[in-house]
Amino acid sequence: MDKNLSNLLKWSIENSTPSSGVNGATAVTTHPSDNNNSSNTPATAPAPAATAADTAATSRTAPAGTNLNPEVLSALFGGPSDAELMRAAMEVIRDEEATLENKLIAFDNFEQLIESIDNANNLEQLALWTPLLATLEHDESELRRMAAWCVGTAVQNNVRSQERLLAMGGLPTLVRLATEEGEDDAVRRKAIYALSSAVRNYQPAMDVVADKLKAHGKGEKVDAADMDAVDDLIGWLKQKANEKV
Repeated sequence: MDKNLSNLLKWSIENSTPSSGVNGATAVTTHPSDNNNSSNTPATAPAPAATAADTAATSRTAPAGTNLNPEVLSALFGGPSDAELMRAAMEVIRDEEATLENKLIAFDNFEQLIESIDNANNLEQLALWTPLLATLEHDESELRRMAAWCVGTAVQNNVRSQERLLAMGGLPTLVRLATEEGEDDAVRRKAIYALSSAVRNYQPAMDVVADKLKAHGKGEKVDAADMDAVDDLIGWLKQKANEKV
């Protein structure tokens, strides 16, 4: 069962109203054998009426027992799903009439959403890899920076997304952003971050990056599972980037 639905069910059970009695009290039944004067004793004794204090106490304590997080409330009241939020963010990013400020806000929200590995893997199903990688080529450097950042977040410790980045042809673009003369320093740093995330423990991506770096004097084969070797390569890229500033 979905975790949110499970929490919602638990909350519903904990906060359900008893079907009989007042304030959870159950009517007490008195049998004739329990009293010597059975003829004058009513069969049942009514539960005591709720006092104002009882009602106030109940209203004070009920909300504290909910423990519903925003995701559960979203499931209860039909709020937008993460997939819908991701689509909406990308629509703003790709909207030519949206302001740069709004695009950056949308990109920030998008990056936070794909910190979840499930959402990152959902980029393929939602057809969002294409517009994300296209933004690496945007004229606005801030949007290129955010696109590279999001790519790095999506592929970090995520083989499935590493595979998609490779298949979609995004690695050569990231190498160019990381090494190109005149590229904005913030863009270059995020491109290097994305490359670092893309090649770790994924040899096919490492081989493509190494091949593209031959033109820059760094094309030897690197074992993607050797973290020291990967760190050396990324350190070399950072040093080259600093030289171009």
